[in-house]
Amino acid sequence: MHIKPSATIRQNYNEIADLCRATQEPIYLTKNGEGDIVVMDVESFVRREKMLKLREELLAVEEDRVAGRIGVSIDELESYLEGIISEVENAAI
Repeated sequence: MHIKPSATIRQNYNEIADLCRATQEPIYLTKNGEGDIVVMDVESFVRREKMLKLREELLAVEEDRVAGRIGVSIDELESYLEGIISEVENAAI
């Protein structure tokens, strides 16, 4: 985790942008010693959003399974998940 004062983004935008891309992690910016905002590079943000969407979908499928609701076949699910995983992996490149 990287924590920087908010003035850093005004004074050294390129340094923060480079750090975001290099670490692929969010940078926490503080104002008066308190957490204020979080910044991250676009590729990491897109990858994170896709992973969150995938987790939500997997949770919904698991809830349906536990409740006994019929969804898709194992083969359909496997094909769908392979597509999502491939999409996430290709986004990371």
